Amino acid sequence: MSFSIVVDHVSFAWPDGTTVLDGLDAAFPAGRTGLIGVNGSGKSTLLKIIASELAPRAGSVSVSGEVGYLPQNVPLGASRTVSDLLEISATRAALHAIEGGDVAEEHFAAVGDDWDVEERARAELDRLGLDHVGLDRTVGTLSGGETIMVALAAQLLKRPEVLLLDEPTNNLDLGARRRLYAAVAAWQGVLVVVSHDRALLELADQIAELRDGSVRMYGGNLGDYEEQVATEQEAAERIVRTAEGDVRRQQRELVEARTRIDRNLRNGRKAFENKKVPKIVANGLKRKAQVSAGKQRTLHLEKLEEARDRLTEAEQAVRDDAEIRIELPGTEVPAGRTVLTLPLEPRTAAGEPEDEGAGKAAGEPEGEAAGKVAVLEALVVRGPERIALLGPNGSGKTTLLKRIVGHGANVPVRYLPQRLDLLDDALSVVDNVRAVAPSASVNEVRARLARFLFRGDRVNQAVGTLSGGERFRATLAALLSADPPPQLLLLDEPTNNLDMASVRQLAQALSAYRGALIVASHDLPFLETLGITRWLRQDREDGLAES
Repeated sequence: MSFSIVVDHVSFAWPDGTTVLDGLDAAFPAGRTGLIGVNGSGKSTLLKIIASELAPRAGSVSVSGEVGYLPQNVPLGASRTVSDLLEISATRAALHAIEGGDVAEEHFAAVGDDWDVEERARAELDRLGLDHVGLDRTVGTLSGGETIMVALAAQLLKRPEVLLLDEPTNNLDLGARRRLYAAVAAWQGVLVVVSHDRALLELADQIAELRDGSVRMYGGNLGDYEEQVATEQEAAERIVRTAEGDVRRQQRELVEARTRIDRNLRNGRKAFENKKVPKIVANGLKRKAQVSAGKQRTLHLEKLEEARDRLTEAEQAVRDDAEIRIELPGTEVPAGRTVLTLPLEPRTAAGEPEDEGAGKAAGEPEGEAAGKVAVLEALVVRGPERIALLGPNGSGKTTLLKRIVGHGANVPVRYLPQRLDLLDDALSVVDNVRAVAPSASVNEVRARLARFLFRGDRVNQAVGTLSGGERFRATLAALLSADPPPQLLLLDEPTNNLDMASVRQLAQALSAYRGALIVASHDLPFLETLGITRWLRQDREDGLAES
């Protein structure tokens, strides 16, 4: 098999000494590869090294062809335009100059053969559902999902041989996800995608799992991978049970051998004491018995040690991934108590463009949760309500959550933004949490961070070096450690960057939370586990409505 990407003994560590990859070997073939692994395993770092965004400390990477790279966090720059994000501004400026009569040679050099760049850019944007987004629109007016789709259009416009995508469905509404799935399914080159999105991973030709510092390839999509892993785990658990039985048998035989040896030695001593045999014969028998006893003990001890080694090896094949343990504050809001009253304008996301195609996305709740029934003049939250906030990208969901934070509530509020920019990148994880929980001791903070899988020296790691999933865990730890504890939680796309086990833990914790909750998310399976009591929909034209 020929490989389009070869990673040869690559090592990488952050400036503070934190090792991410150590002598990693991997090879990615043609087709669509889903790169998976638990948060912090080094997936995003590996993509950045392949894309030459980071330089490895040791080892090398070879790639066949030009590389396109869509990072997990797209650099914004509020004053940049969509044209800038598409990297076509210089070519467009030259085209417009030529069209205006300026025939300077540098303009023709800038255009090259790209005379239809605007048409091609417009076609890519339209294909990805961004027909309402103009080329001269500033990035600062785009939603997170729209920014991702524009950045994807930029990569598709380059037509690279190798395309790297890092969590591309983060912040995307259901319609945008479907368009991204279609673009991935139609991709003819080499594609490596880091994702926890099941639907996206079902499109993969193979799954590459980064685990315990090495990459292992599995043929087929996510479902095929899960079947293979389940079969392997069943076999591994059978081997463990067999190895455990062997250890018990060797322990039992060792005890029996020792008992038999001790009995023989006692019988020998009695025979000598009773003078049943001559002294010289007795001493010879004694020495022989001691030598035999020593050999027997050594033999049984070696067999026991070998059995224990086989058990250890078998146990290492059984997966036991650590999971976060989220414990929300033991707060409670009485039923009927007014937590928030926020007056609303007809259009909450004022200034954002209207999109007549921004109707209900496929896959959103049907029945009682389907279709608008009443546009709200004010958002009133009472008691421990659990509110799901839906709506297409760019409709103003994030704007609404920020308005709630700025307006204030009748109870302590905590807000988890989708860009996870609450923490100080220069400070360590432990110092960030201590900053919001000054009354907690260092040991108390360390104990809280341990539940979020920050243990030992990991708590001293600078936040700026964390992966997306690790940053989420650190931000959530700080959010839930804050004093006073929140009675209203605002979460903006909280399942972004989380592995599947962490999503399950978060859902369980939120299900047990007794405060008020507003969650903006496109992850309907996640929302359905939270016991949502109200479904609200933010629309570009009308504002906020009951659904």
